[in-house]
Amino acid sequence: MSAAAGQRAFLLRVHGRVQGVAYRASMQSEASALGVSGWVRNRADGTVEACVWGAQADVERLLEWARRGPPMARVERVACEPVEFPTESGRFEVRRSA
Repeated sequence: MSAAAGQRAFLLRVHGRVQGVAYRASMQSEASALGVSGWVRNRADGTVEACVWGAQADVERLLEWARRGPPMARVERVACEPVEFPTESGRFEVRRSA
């Protein structure tokens, strides 16, 4: 399904000290507050992966947050690529590690 005007979707890979510092729970809280849908999970390589979608301005705010993360995190970089707009529900969930 294509995104409506003003809607964006991205797949993120967050590098740095981002596991064991409440990154996923904090992202879920931030995304929910912004009204952004998607999911977040830990990866076996130590990164955090997330897929986020919603209104462009809200998604951009979440991307800004992702580059900082919660207080205990040390984000080194965020790889971000546009993806096809998902057809999933409007929740933001923490998924099992991959």
